[in-house]
Amino acid sequence: MRSKRAAPPSADPEMSGWISYNFAVLRVVPHVHTGTFVPVGVVLHARTTEFIAARVITDSAHLRAHVEGADIELLSRYLKSCEAICAGEASAGPIALAPPSERFHWLTAPRSDVIQSGPVHEGLCENPATALEELFASLIMGEI
Repeated sequence: MRSKRAAPPSADPEMSGWISYNFAVLRVVPHVHTGTFVPVGVVLHARTTEFIAARVITDSAHLRAHVEGADIELLSRYLKSCEAICAGEASAGPIALAPPSERFHWLTAPRSDVIQSGPVHEGLCENPATALEELFASLIMGEI
């Protein structure tokens, strides 16, 4: 007699259709000495698929409403450069031409600057681009 139980899921996420990824929240620290921050974006890297992308707030009005005391135009340009680095755009400088994993580590390296990365977290998804949009919506824009 055959068992009606389903086969156990594969221990290897790649064999089950799942893609592992790392992500970090990008945050603006308008006054580094106080340590307070405002989340403004997410960078996501899926090593096995060589996917890397960032989704950031670039709307000046939104930034102005949430980040007081910062040069909003300059901040917006810096955030757009994070997206350009992920996209591998040559105009973003030499780091944009590095392999995806090096770009991710460069963007998430600790620094005392106005734009900082939060801790790196892990996840599993079926589509990294969709996961990035979902993380941005829930962690940055506050949508559930």
